[in-house]
Amino acid sequence: MSNPKPAPPQISPYVFPILLLGFGLWCAYDGWLTTNPEMLKHQMFNRIAAGVLLLWGVVDLYRTHKQERLGKTSTAQSADEPPSA
Repeated sequence: MSNPKPAPPQISPYVFPILLLGFGLWCAYDGWLTTNPEMLKHQMFNRIAAGVLLLWGVVDLYRTHKQERLGKTSTAQSADEPPSA
């Protein structure tokens, strides 16, 4: 007997942009707001990383949202069409 394997759980397409934004905020905190003298050695790296990660996260979040919106409209339009014979 062959039991079909269940499909793996689907993850949200927003996971990657949220992670980028989270790491960007973390780097921003370490680059501008921290008072830890140990982190001052890495201040320039954290400032640059914050700018890159936050920009990348916002762009990816916008693209993901746009793709999701287009995917839902195309699915809704194809559901409205009668099946072709």
